[in-house]
Amino acid sequence: MNIIVVDNLAQAGQAGKDVFAKELNNGAKVFGLATGSTPISTYDAIGNSDLDFSDCISINLDEYVGLKSTDSQSYHYFMQKHLFDKKPFKKSYVPDGSNLDAAKATEDYEKIINQNPIDLQILGIGRNGHIGFNEPGTPFDSLTHEINLTESTIEANARFFENINDVPRKAYSMGIASIMGAKHILLEAFGTQKAEIIKAALEGPVTEDVPASVLQKHPNITVILDRDSAAQLNLN
Repeated sequence: MNIIVVDNLAQAGQAGKDVFAKELNNGAKVFGLATGSTPISTYDAIGNSDLDFSDCISINLDEYVGLKSTDSQSYHYFMQKHLFDKKPFKKSYVPDGSNLDAAKATEDYEKIINQNPIDLQILGIGRNGHIGFNEPGTPFDSLTHEINLTESTIEANARFFENINDVPRKAYSMGIASIMGAKHILLEAFGTQKAEIIKAALEGPVTEDVPASVLQKHPNITVILDRDSAAQLNLN
């Protein structure tokens, strides 16, 4: 596990961009992408770089159930705003939140992942240890599935909505096994509010109670933290 500790978000963005650049230069063609505030600094740095993804495929981790891709709160819209408008991919996949047939939507998405093995997957981490929308208790062998979001996750995402009641209660997400199939995983976390869960995920027991702890078992992990999120780690 390669842990990189930076002083600020600008440095984090450059470090994240460098990971993408190295994989791209090494021939990577499929990039797993995440949403939320955490990866924005990396996407900003990529957007301001000369990296070219026009011959690459992107596959996003998750999407809210019930939102069309054109909805301003959808993760498809988020990706368009923060990355795709500046750096288009040959093909970009995001789960179809408008498809309310959960079995069909998730089965189709898992087929996409199987047909396009992910070279680099970027992740954030929730304060309860979720990766993607895989909440505590999600089996480590899970594939793409529909998830009932926990109250803590709904509350954390409420800042993006006018009213907490507007936050969708369900999402489609890559499963933990789907995520672990990526050849290289990049985990990012910033701020004091992430310090405790980063400690549990990276140095605690591997348990489904902390979904991100499974990353300890992956052979190729890069972690980018700021000093606040790294504060509880034993880095000596």
